[in-house]
Amino acid sequence: MTIQQLKYIVALNEHRNFVKAAEECMVTQPGLTIQLKNLEEEIGIKIFDRSKVPLKPTTPGKEIINRAKKILREVDDIRDFVIHEKNQLEGECTIGVISTLSPYLVPQFIKKMKEMAPKMHFTIKELPTGVLINDALTGDIDIALMATPTGANGLKEHPVFYEPFVAYLNSNHPMAGATHYELQPQDKPQLLLLEHEYCYNAQLLDICGLTGSVDKHDGFTYDISSIETLKNLVKADLGFAILPLLSVIDEKENPLYKEFNDPKPVREISLVVAETFSRKLLLQKISEALYSCLPDSMKQEFKYKKIQWNDSPYFVESVKGLF
Repeated sequence: MTIQQLKYIVALNEHRNFVKAAEECMVTQPGLTIQLKNLEEEIGIKIFDRSKVPLKPTTPGKEIINRAKKILREVDDIRDFVIHEKNQLEGECTIGVISTLSPYLVPQFIKKMKEMAPKMHFTIKELPTGVLINDALTGDIDIALMATPTGANGLKEHPVFYEPFVAYLNSNHPMAGATHYELQPQDKPQLLLLEHEYCYNAQLLDICGLTGSVDKHDGFTYDISSIETLKNLVKADLGFAILPLLSVIDEKENPLYKEFNDPKPVREISLVVAETFSRKLLLQKISEALYSCLPDSMKQEFKYKKIQWNDSPYFVESVKGLF
C-alpha cells in the first residue's frame, strides 16, 4: 500500500470516472486501473463496484476511502511541518571550524548571527580537518566550515569564499622590502608547518613545489598547532611561513606579510554538511553572515590558483589512521 495508491482511490471516489481521476492524478488511465487492482489484491477487498455506472465504492471501500483521506491529510501536515522547520531560524546548531580559520573569523561571525538569528543557539567547535570530516558524516556536528574539496562521500560542499595565502617573513628576509613575494630556493627548507593540520600543510607543500615533509630546522623539530606560534617563530628568525590572509590582515603596523603575484594561491572555504542536511535557509544565512565578515579586499575579483589538498600523498598518509 502506497501514498500514491491512496491518492488514486480518493480521486476515483470524487470523480467516479477512471479517465477524469487519471487526469487529476497526472497518470494514464491504464496505470491508475493497474494500481487500484494491485491495492485491492493486496488488502483482499474490493474498494469499488465496477458494475455500477458511474462506479461506486463498496461498503468496506467507503471506510477505506475515509481513512485514506485522513492519512493524506496527515501527510500534508507532515509536509507543511517539514517546510516550516526548514525555513525557521530557531533551535540548536553545532558548527565545527578549522583551527586555521576559527580565531580570525568566528568572533565577527557570532556577532552577525546573533543579529540574523537571535532565537538560534550555536555551539562552535574548533577541530582539525580530519575530525571535521568524520564528525560531519556521523552527525556529531551539523555544519563544518573548512577548506574544500574534501573528497568525502556522503557530504555536500557549499563554497563561501576564497582565501588567499600570503608569505610571512621576518624583517631580515631578502624579500622583506619587495612588493610581492616570490618563492626562493633557500626558503623551502625553512618552511614552518602546523602539526595535525594536514590539509593546510599539503596546500603549503603544493605552493612550494614540495612532495613531502620539510627538513628539520637547525637541529629542531617544531610540533606546534597555532598560527600565532608560527608568527613568533618567524619574528625570531627561525624560518618563514605561508599563512591564510585572514590571520594577518589586521597587522597594519610593520606588516610582515607579502602577497604573491597573480595568480594568487588560494584555498576554497566552504560550508560542509551531510547529504541529509535539510535546513537550507539556515545554511544560506550562515553563508551570508560569513561573507559579510570578510574584508573588502576578499570580496573583489582577483586572479587566483586554487590549491588542492585531498589528493595529496602527504595528506593521505597523514590522515588515513583517523577514519
